Amino acid sequence: MAGAAAEQRRLATVVESWLGRPVLIVGDAMLDEWRFADSDRLCREAPAPVLTLRRRISAAGGAANTAVNVATLGGRAVLVAPVGADVAGDELHDCLDRAGVWDRTVNQPGRPTPVKRRMLAGNQILLREDSGDPDDALDPEGVTRLLTALDCATEELRAAAGGEAPTLVVCDYGLGALPAPVRAWLVEQRERYATVALDAHDLADWRGLAPTVVTPSFAEATRLLARAGGTTTRPTAGTELHLEHLDGDPADGPSELTVGAAPGGVRADDSAAEPTLEPPRAGRPGPVGEPTPGESRVALTGDGLSVTGTGVTVNTQAGEGVDRAVLAESRLAELRAHTGADVVAVTLDTDGAVVGGADGEPRRSHSIPVPASHAVGAGDAYLAAMTLALAADAPLPTAAQLAQLAATITVSDTGTCVCRREDLLTALNQPNETTSHPALVGGDELDAIVAEYREAGRSVVFTNGCFDVLHRGHVRYLEQARALGDLLIVAVNSDDSVRRLKGPDRPVNPVEDRGALLAALACVDHVVVFEEDSPTALIEAVRPDTYVKGGDYPPELVPEAPLVRRLGGQVRTLGYVPDRSTSAIIERIRSHSQDREPDPSAYAKDREPDPSLRTRTQAS
Repeated sequence: MAGAAAEQRRLATVVESWLGRPVLIVGDAMLDEWRFADSDRLCREAPAPVLTLRRRISAAGGAANTAVNVATLGGRAVLVAPVGADVAGDELHDCLDRAGVWDRTVNQPGRPTPVKRRMLAGNQILLREDSGDPDDALDPEGVTRLLTALDCATEELRAAAGGEAPTLVVCDYGLGALPAPVRAWLVEQRERYATVALDAHDLADWRGLAPTVVTPSFAEATRLLARAGGTTTRPTAGTELHLEHLDGDPADGPSELTVGAAPGGVRADDSAAEPTLEPPRAGRPGPVGEPTPGESRVALTGDGLSVTGTGVTVNTQAGEGVDRAVLAESRLAELRAHTGADVVAVTLDTDGAVVGGADGEPRRSHSIPVPASHAVGAGDAYLAAMTLALAADAPLPTAAQLAQLAATITVSDTGTCVCRREDLLTALNQPNETTSHPALVGGDELDAIVAEYREAGRSVVFTNGCFDVLHRGHVRYLEQARALGDLLIVAVNSDDSVRRLKGPDRPVNPVEDRGALLAALACVDHVVVFEEDSPTALIEAVRPDTYVKGGDYPPELVPEAPLVRRLGGQVRTLGYVPDRSTSAIIERIRSHSQDREPDPSAYAKDREPDPSLRTRTQAS
């Protein structure tokens, strides 16, 4: 037991070490839409269920979900991706804002945001509608804007990290966000990134990138090996595994790449192996899985035993007793050679993953089988945790363990998987950061609180304002600020300070009420009141890692920015919710009160007590 506890603490230390790690994510961003319905009858027109929509959820998908997972796990995530100027794009921006992702997406008018819409009844996915055509390539101007965004985001992250080279995550799902010029730029700029992770449906498109880690699925790894060509035999556990690709594809269909016992070898049941180099057999169920867009499509066949695609079919049934994990382990060295990666992690969905590094020692991790609707995006959580751990210089076994844990704990319910740092620490039996200090504190007590958090390696976010009439814009702003670190301190102007800044008729609410409301928000850790017009003295005492202000202006225009940067922190500005401001709310209240003349008779009627209440009172 003591050894297990020590191991959990060691893993938790790695989770703590990647806090604030700068990560740039680029690739195919999409919106996941979940529609939950009830059904209790079939329609007259066809044997189809009649659905009554009950609930709708939108979530970041693809590269956007990888960015969300990096942010919720504690990294500093910046997303660069083309996003359409449409409703789906607006929803995607909101998802990124809520997660604290630095949204550096590039608006692409005329090119829709990819969307995956799932309709469910009783937690069973009935259908999925995909929109967004992968053939809608970026025009030259779009490519130029994307490259400019990549260059600026790279420098922004480097500056925010004090000159440290950021980590790069490439998510290429074949939806057109990474055309050849963008791929070439990333290969050329490889030296600007310390750690590079690659998740691509077609790994052959990324020759020359030399990634730190690649995370192909079994089908993606198989396709890469098939394209490499040749026949290779590897002894594994007494069984000769055979992988062969014919030189030419027959005219009537794809050639067959067969995985199983090598010709002349022995099956697990000691019977002779039959050569199976043949076109797909008639009657075999057709592809029912999710094909990769583009030229080389790969999908699981309906029997669940084969992977088929243009020019290649992998029959995993041949050679009974030989499973995907055994095959993947036998080909890790080749996959590393073909990708140029230091680490290859072949993900096997419900079977976990097989990971290999330079030492040639394969490592196996396992997952818990769950319904498919629970596992959407689990690979993004795996990729995010693996990348953060390797970027934090964690040993490969530790990185693989944390990645599998992050993926596993996200699959408890239907929806797009997101792993939070708090969930990961809880799974490691480590307490989340808590404090015995009250939410409303004085300046002297604040010094002690910050010192405790610094000693524990926590990051501090600081913001300030009047917060006179608390509204939705304030709450969203504070939630975004909290996502940027481990501790959010809100400094509130005193009543005298607000009067000097806003005029004699403000504040509407006294500082006692304003502070209490802020302290009641889950995203706010501590509230402190200051008398001055500027929070300069508090900033010097707290020395925040991140100083946040609201507004649509650049951080350079924030008056406190030079001081924060001199103290080693960074400055972020977060946009307000449109038409949500204290002044606008107060003005609307005043205009309504002026337009409405009170009706004395109506007032008297309203004040007349309910007769039933009067009767009950007399009876009592």
